[in-house]
Amino acid sequence: MSEQLDVAPAAGSTATVLDIDNLEVTFATDSGPVNAVRGVSLDVRAGEVVAVVGESGSGKTVTAKTILGLLPETATRSGAVVINGHNVVTVSAGKLRELRGRDVAMVFQEPSTALNPVFTVGWQIAEGIRAHHGRDGKRISKKEARERAIEALRKVGIPDPEKRVDYYPHQFSGGQKQRVVIAAALALDPELIVADEPTTALDVTVQAEILELLRDLRDLYGTSIVLITHNMGVVADLADRVVVMYQGEVVEEAPVRTLFASPREDYTRRLLDAVPHLGRDSASEGATERLRQDGEVLVEATGLDITYPGRLGTPPFRAVQDVSFTVRAGEVFGLVGESGSGKTTIGRAIAGLNRATGGSLKVLGHEMVGFRERAFKPVRKDIGFVFQDPAASFNPQLTIGECIAEPLIVHLDLDSAQVRRRVGELLESVQLPASYAARYPHELSGGQRQRASLARALALEPKLLVADEPTSALDVSVQAKVLELFREIQAELGFAALFISHDLAVVDQLSHWVGVLYKGRMVEQGIGSQVMGAPQHDYTKRLIASLPVPDPVEQAERRRAHRALLGS
Repeated sequence: MSEQLDVAPAAGSTATVLDIDNLEVTFATDSGPVNAVRGVSLDVRAGEVVAVVGESGSGKTVTAKTILGLLPETATRSGAVVINGHNVVTVSAGKLRELRGRDVAMVFQEPSTALNPVFTVGWQIAEGIRAHHGRDGKRISKKEARERAIEALRKVGIPDPEKRVDYYPHQFSGGQKQRVVIAAALALDPELIVADEPTTALDVTVQAEILELLRDLRDLYGTSIVLITHNMGVVADLADRVVVMYQGEVVEEAPVRTLFASPREDYTRRLLDAVPHLGRDSASEGATERLRQDGEVLVEATGLDITYPGRLGTPPFRAVQDVSFTVRAGEVFGLVGESGSGKTTIGRAIAGLNRATGGSLKVLGHEMVGFRERAFKPVRKDIGFVFQDPAASFNPQLTIGECIAEPLIVHLDLDSAQVRRRVGELLESVQLPASYAARYPHELSGGQRQRASLARALALEPKLLVADEPTSALDVSVQAKVLELFREIQAELGFAALFISHDLAVVDQLSHWVGVLYKGRMVEQGIGSQVMGAPQHDYTKRLIASLPVPDPVEQAERRRAHRALLGS
């Protein structure tokens, strides 16, 4: 596997696969036209990875969807998007259908929604192959399409593709489903792949595998890639050239190493400064184990086991095995590990949302193994929970104010005026105007919803807060603001927190003590900076080596070290 290019290819050295010239996209809305993309121009050459970065609302995804003609009817387009000599903006629907798949294919952000749950993955890949024929115009047989689907699954590293071609999407893990979506694009042999946030919400180890796969597509098959992302570590790891968008416009464009080393625009500098970097600004820097002995123990797990009962003849599943740890007053305990490691299961058990089945789990002095809801209810008001997806955890039929007021009404004897006043105070404490209480969840941005979710969790002034992946899908700049807010409020109110995340840099920035879970077992724990800086367990070493850092030079070295670690 070849290393990432130091600089973008020289102009004219290779053929241009995509040429966007002065693209304008406007959406018609009830409140008037919205100019989402304004005068965007960029090009992609053969075998080149161009990353388009920016915050939500910058126009990067709209630009990507324009490349494949996937915009809704409410969109008005002008300018040129030229692929293989054809302008996508002006071609007929029939010609656009020919271009899709054969010349350009898309890898969508969420494979679970991109794949149809009622058809096998092989059928779905073969359907795309047969719909777009061969390049010679001949109809492809079902047998040949199936063989090509198997070969595409083999190329993306799906084990036993001859058998798994007949699996349904739910039979694959999240990372494998992302590979299947990439296989569906690769099977059509396009010159250009548009990848929209292909690693968002993936574990760092799975993310590393997907990035390696995309790199192989470029190096082995000469595929050009437009990478849409807000993860600057991914950009540093994979991109040859970077295009920075802000409010619908391109504000800067440069080879990846040039952009990271010396960004010209203030916005680009702010974007890079907002990226958490492992080992920098660590919450536990300089801490010693002795300091941890002072705080009151609020959570104590001893030999904890959590087993889910089997259904329809399937055996029970042991999600957590013999786990021991403590969380003390005023401390942030970071819990890291891959999907399926048991992080969320433990967090939900602490909050009484899952049943602990063995060992001991004491929460605020209450034993959770075999607990009764009636006895635990008085303890609930001392526990706050920040869910991973606030859009799903808020009732869409209630206003933000009503959602935040719910725990106040359930647990406290307050009149309506007192509740309204407390809701306003909570919103302002998370840096949202009190007037937002009248808005509905869909009227807030992702970052604003996450702040409102934090306000709800803090409504009863809890002693313990459980935060489950609270920043996983946020832009880096929004994430930086939410993390800073979290640190300020935690320091001010002094509550203890269990912070669950697969983003090691975020955990390092917030957590005093870190525990590493692997297949339901705690394999390592200690002071955050020591665990991250000098890991002892092989799994922790692999986890840290898999994390891309926002520095192309350092990331190239980390990638070599990661390959050596996997080889050993």
